[in-house]
Amino acid sequence: MEMLASNDSQVKVDTKSEPSMGGGRHVGIVQRWKVEDSLKRYTLGFRVVTLFFSLVSFLLMASNNHGGWRNFYNYEEYRYLLAGGIISILYTGGQVFRQIHELSTGNHLLRATTTTVIDFVGDQGISYLLISSASTSITITNRMREVIDDVFTDSSTASISMLFFAFLCLAISAIISGYRLSAQNYI
Repeated sequence: MEMLASNDSQVKVDTKSEPSMGGGRHVGIVQRWKVEDSLKRYTLGFRVVTLFFSLVSFLLMASNNHGGWRNFYNYEEYRYLLAGGIISILYTGGQVFRQIHELSTGNHLLRATTTTVIDFVGDQGISYLLISSASTSITITNRMREVIDDVFTDSSTASISMLFFAFLCLAISAIISGYRLSAQNYI
């Protein structure tokens, strides 16, 4: 550290040079690895929560049979909601399995670049399916609730709510997947 004086002020100048051969780059690489590991864990957490909400939504709708007109399979909107829940369970279950396998063993089932693209496209597509199926079911449930408010409409509302929460979690995962795709190193 040298002191330089000029016109009544003193300035401290660091004269230490950075290590040669890119020694300062190691800190940046380690920091990037930590960020990537954190993003993988966050994505896994959001997918586990999505899987839980999708499973609860599926179970609520599948058990929503109360006889007569109060059976979910009589309404296309509720069948679409059930299908969205099933597809979400399959996708997020597969992704959770893959991510747990990769985090626990360190082995990748697919190439990292392929996995990142699949994550992004899958999260985007399934999240759109979830919000689409939830929003179509809201209209028929609201019309039914104007006439009668019973166990059937309450179960339908609960199922829709769970699928909406699943959408929110998967949408956040999709944002993280988009970031990971844009920050990916293709070398």
